[in-house]
Amino acid sequence: MALEGLLLVDKPALLTSHDVIRQLRRLTGIRRIGHAGTLDPLATGLLLVCVGRATRLLEYLLDQPKSYEAVVRLGQRTDTFDAQGAIIAEAVVNASAADIGHALEKFRGTILQRAPIYSAIKRDGQPLYKLARQGVAIERPEREVTIYDLALRSWESPYLELELTCSSGTYVRSIADDLGEVLGCGGHIIGLRRTAVGTFVIGEAAPLDSFTSNNWVAHLLPPDTAVQHLPRVAFSEEHARNLLLGQRAPATEVMKDDLSARAYDPDGRFLGIVVAAGDEWQPHKMFPPQ
Repeated sequence: MALEGLLLVDKPALLTSHDVIRQLRRLTGIRRIGHAGTLDPLATGLLLVCVGRATRLLEYLLDQPKSYEAVVRLGQRTDTFDAQGAIIAEAVVNASAADIGHALEKFRGTILQRAPIYSAIKRDGQPLYKLARQGVAIERPEREVTIYDLALRSWESPYLELELTCSSGTYVRSIADDLGEVLGCGGHIIGLRRTAVGTFVIGEAAPLDSFTSNNWVAHLLPPDTAVQHLPRVAFSEEHARNLLLGQRAPATEVMKDDLSARAYDPDGRFLGIVVAAGDEWQPHKMFPPQ
């Protein structure tokens, strides 16, 4: 039986998220592996990795809120908005804790954010960071993001520590750069750790270097763990069989169209993802027994 499921990995610094995937492919011998949400090389922390058929569930993880601990160095701005970039401006830091607290108010809630030039967002099929390295003039794309929580944990000039929870697609590096601009002194990220993705927390993850070809399977969570935030629907044996054959099954009530749910048979076996269509459930991403 092919192995499949979810791995909670504590990514070390100085590796890209794809470096993690390459390492896991080597030690598992499985090519079909993907992650849910890129972490910058500087960043550490929780990386959700799907293995085998569970990669079909990555889309349900990508949009989950994410939490971080960030260390910002005020008084210096870099071209990448983090410590891996070149310093492009310096200024004296005169901010107090009260000044910083007041400035942070501008970043709570739904805001418009410009992505860093050195980011993986694509323009005309090319990642921005590649265009930036070629010296191409780029207008930073702007998008709406939501900062659910943002707290100042410590301030000892020129370093401050933040804790935040934000929507998918938020660049914490941009928050650091924008905060430095509001304070009039510049700023950049020198430390970033992802502590949660949706209901998954860093305390449940294992360090990447603890995975081996002999023990990684012990860390593998069932595929439906990846969609535990979706509602659960149980079906009779007949309807479960029909869903696996690509046929619709009746719903006990009229549901909101396009509502996704995780489906199970009478024995609690995960069938896959179904989507509501009026008074029926239609199969969407099914997991027939292997």
